[in-house]
Amino acid sequence: MTRRDIEFDAEGVTLRGWFYPAEDSTGTAPTIVMAHGFSAVKEMYLDKFAEVFSANGLNALVFDNRNFGDSDGTPRLEIDPWAQVRDYRHAITYANTLPEDDGRIGVWGSSYSGGHVLVVGAIDRRVKAVVAQVPLISGYDNIRALVRSDFIDGFRTQFDADRMARFHGKEPAMVPVVAENPLDPSALPTPDSWQWFTETGKNRAPNWKNEVTLRTVEMLGEYNPVDYIAQVSPTPLLILPARGDVLTPSAFAIAAYEKALEPKKLVILPGGHFDAYVKGFDASSGAALDWFREHLLTP
Repeated sequence: MTRRDIEFDAEGVTLRGWFYPAEDSTGTAPTIVMAHGFSAVKEMYLDKFAEVFSANGLNALVFDNRNFGDSDGTPRLEIDPWAQVRDYRHAITYANTLPEDDGRIGVWGSSYSGGHVLVVGAIDRRVKAVVAQVPLISGYDNIRALVRSDFIDGFRTQFDADRMARFHGKEPAMVPVVAENPLDPSALPTPDSWQWFTETGKNRAPNWKNEVTLRTVEMLGEYNPVDYIAQVSPTPLLILPARGDVLTPSAFAIAAYEKALEPKKLVILPGGHFDAYVKGFDASSGAALDWFREHLLTP
């Protein structure tokens, strides 16, 4: 498996990642553009998905989101979902300059970036196939599924105080991504989030940081990819919710699927949110590969 390090400009910010050329290709091939979800970096199993695509006739372009991992950008550890959507589009433009690319683009996203690819698929017609794995459907609804209703006003108070502090020149407030006790403050307050991020960070991605800006959580609550889902058509859309997902509840993704227009497909994965990367990897990567091959490699 050959891959090369890449970097490209995203309106003044350098994003870095990997490019996996399609194996056994004698010419050009379609390219799958991929980035990770909430705070995660590319080393957290994106290489495994890219290897599957590359081994089956597809190029894969994997990059770290701005402000994270090997990519530049400030404030560090801040997730602006709309900036990440724009960066997918910068990555598509960069992919189209590569000699291995034949102009056919697929976008793959998971969790937070699973929401991003719904938006990108709706607004960027260079995209010819979309795969949204365990996607965030609505930040507004998702926060209310994870955070007790009597805690919501407390978050708003913190957001307003942080905004005033930043106005006066102070550094952004920070919050852990995950916490061992799900009742302690964190952005992703589920036990499986703690286990996956800490174990994967330790074993695969020592550059992952268990921290994001507080404003990241505020922007999450304002972001609703579902508003775009009906506009993805006529680009083919595959949605891959996980049956036991408690982080981005599968009920939201299944309901959103009903709002999408044809061509579309729903495949419900086994296990929970993070199983899509590990013990459920064959199911998740296999479904994505089949979709991309059908819609990018079939004449």
